[in-house]
Amino acid sequence: MTQDLQQTIFENDTVMQNLGIQLDHYSHKAAQLSLTVTTAHTQGHGTCHGGIIFTLADSAFAVACNSETTSVGQHCTISYLKPGKVGDTLTAKAIFKAPSGRSEIYDISVYNQKDEIIAEFRGISRMVNLTK
Repeated sequence: MTQDLQQTIFENDTVMQNLGIQLDHYSHKAAQLSLTVTTAHTQGHGTCHGGIIFTLADSAFAVACNSETTSVGQHCTISYLKPGKVGDTLTAKAIFKAPSGRSEIYDISVYNQKDEIIAEFRGISRMVNLTK
């Protein structure tokens, strides 16, 4: 895949578009996406829903891991460190860590506008042959 296809993956992902996620930057095996937290992204405590933070991190993972070949998430974990608050701009930065056969490991850190770490996500991708 080429970097243009990384952008196509972002543009064709209706979940990212509907949540208001922005594609800030992408390059070979890396991506940076951001989201401004609104009340539509909150849970019962009034802070950003963990599923929204996970989706932001997973979206950065998806753009990063599709720079060479079609890949999907095989396994992901996340640790939430601080809450995201309404008005915060959360930024997910995905970087390639290591290959493992048809799989690759990526680390994604989610920061707020104060450069505080909100969450740490690790994704393992699997190269696949998708046919439509």
